[in-house]
Amino acid sequence: MAASLDDILTTQRNGVIAANNIAQTYLNVQGIVAANALTTTTLVSTGTGRLASVSVLVAGAAGKIYDAANSSLTTNQIYVIPAVVGVYVVNWPIVNGIVVAPGAGQTVSVSYS
Repeated sequence: MAASLDDILTTQRNGVIAANNIAQTYLNVQGIVAANALTTTTLVSTGTGRLASVSVLVAGAAGKIYDAANSSLTTNQIYVIPAVVGVYVVNWPIVNGIVVAPGAGQTVSVSYS
């Protein structure tokens, strides 16, 4: 028995949905949004998400990143920002928000989703 046109179109639609889901997952892991050239403690995102990467643009002293809902909450440290220029993959889930606290003299950028 041959497949109907409706069956073929449904299969095609399911393939497109699956491809879109794969692309969205890839973007979420890589970080869809960026906060650039941060030099002071900054709340860059609120709520759940994922910290994808940290780029140290100017070395300075080591900084920190917190899973927090505002920039004054510094109890849930999730990452130490290296004091060396470079790009660092973090890929860490966030529950409350992302607070980036660059170290003294440090300039950083982060990508997140």
